[in-house]
Amino acid sequence: MGNTWNERFGSEQYVYGEEPNLFIKNQAHRLEKGRKVVCFAEGEGRNAVYLAKQGLDVTAYDYAQNGLKKTEALSESNGVKIETEQKDLIHDSVPDAEFDAAIMVFGHFAKHDQKTVFDKLVHAVKPGGIVMLEVYSEDQVQYGTGGPKTVDMLYNPADLLQWLKGFKVLHFFYGEQERIEGQLHTGTGHVIQVILEK
Repeated sequence: MGNTWNERFGSEQYVYGEEPNLFIKNQAHRLEKGRKVVCFAEGEGRNAVYLAKQGLDVTAYDYAQNGLKKTEALSESNGVKIETEQKDLIHDSVPDAEFDAAIMVFGHFAKHDQKTVFDKLVHAVKPGGIVMLEVYSEDQVQYGTGGPKTVDMLYNPADLLQWLKGFKVLHFFYGEQERIEGQLHTGTGHVIQVILEK
């Protein structure tokens, strides 16, 4: 799978654009300046760069080396510094309780790996820290406006609600959202959004 992403991010063009995801942009007020944030499956760096520009200390994880190179180039052109690290989020470990917040935007994994990655998002943040994510729901296959083409790579809201048990849920949304993000996310899609406090 990593090679596919490496190829996808191999062009000079930012395939998901250079602007942050709207959900992250609208919710970034929850993160105080100077706090440490990690971005899972960050791709070409658009969200990491936005958060760094808000005064946050940002680390970006991705499996694709080309994605990380583009993250570094985008951060440089925006005059901010981001730590980048190549990580296989399914198999590699993540630091324990090191960050004040963890975000993941459209990080899509096979059904049997989704809980593993979700647990790592939570594991990476300190007690009292925040996890924010937006992913496409299984309904997205009917929209054809971006994301994986198979239900196995998409998320079921019932699964996420199950995983959220025991956490303070600050926000949960399941429904349609307009997303214009580069070439590959264009138009109305069907998403799940989560914000939890550890």
